[in-house]
Amino acid sequence: MEKEQRKGGRSAAADTCYAASYLLAALVGNSSPSAKDIKKILESVGIEADDDRLNKVISEQNGKNIEVVIAQGVGKLASVTAGGAVAVSAAPGSAAPAAGSATAAAERGEERREEGVRRVG
Repeated sequence: MEKEQRKGGRSAAADTCYAASYLLAALVGNSSPSAKDIKKILESVGIEADDDRLNKVISEQNGKNIEVVIAQGVGKLASVTAGGAVAVSAAPGSAAPAAGSATAAAERGEERREEGVRRVG
């Protein structure tokens, strides 16, 4: 995406960056992120912030419980088809068990490979 589209265009992807930046700031303990907080996050990834978008996101999210907002968003994502299998976690932090499961599965696979080498050798 070009910088002009990020700053002046009204793309859904760019709008999502503003909402995601707000949620990121809130999830790390800032219960009421300011425009300055969101700008700092956006600029860290090369997006020049638009004040109108910042104010819109802040006014829409101000005073809302972030966990509830995320849960509602997950519910909306679950109904979206992406053309393939998409796993959506039920709540923030629920990805950790999945990561643990992946690690355990990788370890089991390694053990099986080692057993196969012992049998052949």
